[in-house]
Amino acid sequence: MLQRVPTIASWTPLIKGASLCLHEYKKTQLPVLNSTLDGLKVLSDDEDDRRRLPLPNYKWRLVISYDGTRFSGWQYQQSTPTVQCIVEKALTRITKVERDHLCVVGASRTDAGVHAWGQVAHFITPFNYDSLEGIHKALNGYLPPDIRIREISSVLPEFHARFSVKSKIYQYKIYNDTVMDPFHRHYVFHSAYKLNPTAMRDAAKHFLGKHDFSAFANASRNDRTPSPVKNILRFDVIEMGPLLQLEVEGSGFLYRQVRNMVALLLQVGKEAVPVDIVPKILASGDRKELAKYALSVPPHGLSLFAIDYIEDHLQLPPDRPPTSLGMHHTITKCKLPFH
Repeated sequence: MLQRVPTIASWTPLIKGASLCLHEYKKTQLPVLNSTLDGLKVLSDDEDDRRRLPLPNYKWRLVISYDGTRFSGWQYQQSTPTVQCIVEKALTRITKVERDHLCVVGASRTDAGVHAWGQVAHFITPFNYDSLEGIHKALNGYLPPDIRIREISSVLPEFHARFSVKSKIYQYKIYNDTVMDPFHRHYVFHSAYKLNPTAMRDAAKHFLGKHDFSAFANASRNDRTPSPVKNILRFDVIEMGPLLQLEVEGSGFLYRQVRNMVALLLQVGKEAVPVDIVPKILASGDRKELAKYALSVPPHGLSLFAIDYIEDHLQLPPDRPPTSLGMHHTITKCKLPFH
């Protein structure tokens, strides 16, 4: 059940510390606000990236799992179906808040065909909820079966799905056998070449630490990452029978970086290139140098597994409902005696 707050909260909410939906706010709501409140200074174009209007708003965090097979990635696009587009439609229908006012932001812009177990997004509303179990159930009831909301929680205004991130964990799965298991075909890459996991582990160690990963990044027209220097915290190669799981955790990743690192490790696993090729390509800083030895692997073997956040930003604000992890169905027992 939601709680309506005074009229001022129905105006487009802005979050503290991020300039979201400011263009929509200036266009539709500032004239109303300016004529209502005495002494309010309207922000100029030069100031609106530095100043924030402290209006009431409520921010919510979603943990989302999806099968990316039929989607053109996470990020909203008008022409093709994306996960963000479907989630926003569900939120608009359930909350009755327009898309521009929800200000949905995802933590990772996964590519077409890439899956997620732990994608995170936030949105804002001009009202509070008594309980999150109802909206949680309603969202999953409206969403298609290949997208699930695993968790909904209230977060502080400082929380940002992208900028509060400490690290991200990606998994790439390889089925290493002569014949592919058809039950894994949408989520695992098949390699009929016999791979050497020990060599792959040794090569993966060269990725650890802070490096300039320019040689492992594809060019992107919408790349908002200013620095190619990333910190890789761990890179594990885990054997599970014929399944190889490559799990990498880092402070962040460039466009296609994970798939390009996996592609090179595959070549090392085939023993087509030596282990020490990794530091040489890293030092080159040239994507063309990597292309001499490896091509990118397909997206369906990749999944965004989890995202770690700054703990202070995940604290539950006062007067907010507890986190919802979903509800179990129960059977109402008949109280009439049997005869």
